Amino acid sequence: MRDVEASVLNAIDPAETVSLLAETVRVPSVTGSDAEADLQHRFARLLTEAGMDVDVWKLDLPALTARTGFPGTEAPRTEGYGVAAVTGGDGTPALALQGHVDVVPTGDLAKWHGSDPFAARITGDVLHGRGACDMKAGLVANLAVVRALRRAGVRLARPLAVHCVISEEDGGLGAFATLARGHTAEAAVITEPTSGAVITANAGALTFRLEVAGRAAHGATRYEGVNAFEVFWPVFEAIRRLEAERNRDVPGVFGENAMPYPIEVGTVRAGDWASTVPDLLVAEGRLGVRLDEDPYDARAAFESAVAEVAHPWLRANPPVVTWPGGQFASGRLPAGHALLDEVSRAVADTTGRRPAESAAPYGSDLRLYAAGGIPTLHYGPGDVRHAHAPREQVDLGELIEVTRALALLAVRRCGTR
Repeated sequence: MRDVEASVLNAIDPAETVSLLAETVRVPSVTGSDAEADLQHRFARLLTEAGMDVDVWKLDLPALTARTGFPGTEAPRTEGYGVAAVTGGDGTPALALQGHVDVVPTGDLAKWHGSDPFAARITGDVLHGRGACDMKAGLVANLAVVRALRRAGVRLARPLAVHCVISEEDGGLGAFATLARGHTAEAAVITEPTSGAVITANAGALTFRLEVAGRAAHGATRYEGVNAFEVFWPVFEAIRRLEAERNRDVPGVFGENAMPYPIEVGTVRAGDWASTVPDLLVAEGRLGVRLDEDPYDARAAFESAVAEVAHPWLRANPPVVTWPGGQFASGRLPAGHALLDEVSRAVADTTGRRPAESAAPYGSDLRLYAAGGIPTLHYGPGDVRHAHAPREQVDLGELIEVTRALALLAVRRCGTR
C-alpha cells in the first residue's frame, strides 16, 4: 500500500465518525418532512467545511413531475432540496459516493422497546435507531472519506463527488433531480447496506392500487349484497400464483434468495360501517420487477393476471388497477465493468476479505444512475434485514470498515497529485 493511501486510512477518525452517525440518526428525517430538508442543509454545511465545492438547490417539483422518466412519489411533499459536492480538479468526477438522507416512518412506537426511535442508542458495538442502517451509516461513511482526505492533506488528480439525495424511499425523486441538474460521474457507489457484499444489480418495484367493487346491503340481509372483501380473495390468490410464476427461474446472481421478485399486498381497506356489506375494497402493494424487464411488461403481466380471475361477479365488475407512487425499474452494473474489481480490491486490501457479488430484491437509486449512463453498484454498512423495522441497527465496526474501503477506492480511482 502506498504511503498516500496509508496516510488517508490513518486519517479516518472512528470516534468522530460514530459521533456523526449518532447526530445524524437523531434528526427525524422522514421522507417529505421538514427534518429531511434540515438534514440536507446540515450535510451541505459539513461538506463545505470538508473543503468541497457544494451545490445546494431547491427542487422545482412541478417541472420534475412533468419531466420524462419521473420516478413517482408516495409521501406528501411541499419542497425538497438537492445537495451535490465535488473536490477540486478538472473534468467529470472519477467517482461519486451517493446516499439518501430520508428514512421511513417509525411505525408502532411501542415496538421500539420503550426507546425513542431517533435516540441513536449505542449498545456495545451496535447503534440502534430509525435510519441507522438505511442508510445514514452509508451517508456518514461518505462524509468521513472526504474528511480523511482533507485531514491527510491529499489532493486528488480527478474530482470526487458526493451526492446527498432526498426521497429515495418513495421513488427516487432526489436522485432524479440530481441527475437532471447535470451532476454526473464516471462511476458511482451507493452506500446502501450490503452486509459486506458488493451488490451489482437491483430488481425493481412498482406500487399498485387495486379497487374491487362489491354491492352494499344491510348486514342482516347480507345475501342481498356482494362482499367486496370476499370477491377480493380470488384476486389475492391469483396474485400469489403470479408471484410463484415470476420467481420460477431465479438468476444465479441472487444467490440463495428464492424469491427476488415478491409481490405483496401492503394495505387493505374495505367498508365504512360494521353492519353494512362492504361495496368497495382498496388494496395497495408492490410488484417486483425482474432484472432487465421493462416495467411496462411487468404491469401488463399483473393486470392480465387480475383480469383473468374466473369469478362471475368479477367478470361483470372487473377490478380496477392503477399505478400510483414509486415506480422502480430494475438496474445493474454493466457486465465486466472495472468498478466491481476496483471496489472488491479496496475491500480486500482493507479487510483481508474479498467480498461476494450479489443482487438485491428491492429497488434503489442505482437504476436511475445506470439509466443516466453512470455505472453504479452498492457497497455500504449494515444488514438490509434490519431496515424498515423497530430493530433497525448498524454494526459500528462495519461502518469503519466500509469507510476505509471507500477511502482507498477514492484515492485509487481519482488518483493524487
